[in-house]
Amino acid sequence: MNAQKELIRRLALKRKQKLDPLSDEAFAELELAVKDNPLNFVDDNEEEAFALVAKGLARIKESVHDDDLLDDAQYAKERRRRLDALAATCRQALMIDENCLDAALLAELTADVAQGELFDHLYELAEQAKGRLGALSTPATGDAWTDVFVRPRLRLQAALARTCLCTARFKLAIDTCTSLLSHAPLDALGARFTCALAMVRLEDEDGFNWLDAREGRHGNAWFHLSRVILMYKLGRMPAARRALRGFDQLCVGGAYLLLQPVYVDTYLPDRPAFAPNSFEETMLAIHEADPIIADVPDFAMWASNQPGFLASAQDYCARNGFEWRNWDE
Repeated sequence: MNAQKELIRRLALKRKQKLDPLSDEAFAELELAVKDNPLNFVDDNEEEAFALVAKGLARIKESVHDDDLLDDAQYAKERRRRLDALAATCRQALMIDENCLDAALLAELTADVAQGELFDHLYELAEQAKGRLGALSTPATGDAWTDVFVRPRLRLQAALARTCLCTARFKLAIDTCTSLLSHAPLDALGARFTCALAMVRLEDEDGFNWLDAREGRHGNAWFHLSRVILMYKLGRMPAARRALRGFDQLCVGGAYLLLQPVYVDTYLPDRPAFAPNSFEETMLAIHEADPIIADVPDFAMWASNQPGFLASAQDYCARNGFEWRNWDE
């Protein structure tokens, strides 16, 4: 979430409403003025609260640079301090504007609660937003993401879908994602990734193929990995082996990350930005697929026993200076 960029856009659009009529050139100049000093343009509680959220997220981003130097205990302590600070900022924002949805979402995501409890809270938050604001609608542009004021609701729905996946509510995850895709078909939040994993867990091959076709079968780490798991679950082993080779070849660090999964922190509030076909993309896909992989008996062991897969993982590990861990020791 680029909160600062969204804040500037929100403030500029609100000021434009007061100054209309305003040419495109004049609006561009207005946006530059807002960018220079956003707080000068905050004149209602809604934007004051959102500005606090943006500030809290900026502090989080600025404070993570030295994490690699910390041991596990120090990292856990520093992480908890950061999350508590962000939670306090969100509570402050909600005191200013009780309807600040991003603040409410982040307050839930930063709480130290089990995934089941988080689902209950996010579901209730989404229902409250629906009751207050009505059902989501698609704007004339054809994609709800173009309306910067609707984005908090879309972020909440995407977070709810990922939590559905983590709590085995796969049908609800699919329904939430397909609703998101209908209102925001360009899918800036990657609902299709969550949807693909949920469909695979339910062995919905037709649904997965529809989703893959919707993306033009271009593929990415989520879809490549999902196809491997789906073919394995359906017992189509030749196809599963071919898909596994494709995953290894097309997804940077795929074999290594599947056999040596790495820690990924809580999304605040949405999936971190990543470059297409990057190590980070593969890392996030495997992280999100973990609840599915854990439910598929012996999948990781099967993958490691396929010709060349373990060697590929260990080669990537050695070439990039990572440490190989033997989980059975």
